[in-house]
Amino acid sequence: MNVAFDHLPPRARVWIYQASRPLTEEELMPLLPRLAAFAEEWTSHGQQLAASAQFLHRQFLVIGLDEAMAGASGCSIDASVRFVRELEQHLGVELLEKSRMAFLTEGQLYLLTRRELRDAVAAGQVTADTPYFNNTLTTKAELTTSWPAPAGQTWLATYFKP
Repeated sequence: MNVAFDHLPPRARVWIYQASRPLTEEELMPLLPRLAAFAEEWTSHGQQLAASAQFLHRQFLVIGLDEAMAGASGCSIDASVRFVRELEQHLGVELLEKSRMAFLTEGQLYLLTRRELRDAVAAGQVTADTPYFNNTLTTKAELTTSWPAPAGQTWLATYFKP
């Protein structure tokens, strides 16, 4: 069952997939019905799931699930990953690749590897206050309150210790 993302409860589970590049409006607009159809048809052991799928910041696919109605099973999670792979093929982007971290600097999203992050911190381009998109968050509440969060307040804090 497709549920508007803002109607999902704070405890709703989320999965965040980061695209390897920002998507254009021309790419995003035709995806809206496809995202809604996925959420509408997503099931777990034959039971419909209360789900939502949307792109945020033109670069992050977020799938949300209200597990109070029904939880995701291994098979339903596999189905969501297949859907993400289909989107990768359709868009020509990577969504499942996890080696790059996303930072927001002067209104622009930057993707950095760990090595690039070390260099950016040393050069002062990324500081403890730089907004970081922690894609390991698991609930809508965390997404709403802590995404992005200052890098120094996330698992990246060790990069900023003297």
